[in-house]
Amino acid sequence: MRIAMLAGALVLATAAAQAADPVLMSAEWAAAACDAWNADPVLTKDLVTSGWVKNDKGRGYKVMRVYREDCGRSATAELRVALVDGEARCTFGGAVKPDALDSGADYLMHATTKRWIEMGAGDYGPMKAMMLGRLSFSGPYGEAMGNMGPFTNFLRLVGKVPSDSQTCPQ
Repeated sequence: MRIAMLAGALVLATAAAQAADPVLMSAEWAAAACDAWNADPVLTKDLVTSGWVKNDKGRGYKVMRVYREDCGRSATAELRVALVDGEARCTFGGAVKPDALDSGADYLMHATTKRWIEMGAGDYGPMKAMMLGRLSFSGPYGEAMGNMGPFTNFLRLVGKVPSDSQTCPQ
């Protein structure tokens, strides 16, 4: 009896902990992904060296929007990245803002939940994901190809940021 009660408590505690994680690709998840971005030296430094962060079309930031295809067909989360104190810093992570993307500077990326999780786990990188149709994106293609290392680290944020992938963002 005592073992059954302990097992039940453990199940409830595990469920409560999982429920506390933000939904993958939600505004809350994007805020946590923004923090994880800023803790990653490849993203904060290499995207300055390559010139990526400076291609902001004079706005002072780049936008990256993401979504899970099995949860709908429009972006549910957004990160904004700007040059701050010599680093490519995420300055906003949250719900998608209403302004339009600039295809010469900004990115829209989408995949199924399963594929996002695989990329986040490091099962494969962006080149394989795009070539096999597992990740779709729009934005400056040549710029993305020139930044495969940082692009890989961006995709791995999905695996670094705790999330609930069983429900869809609202």
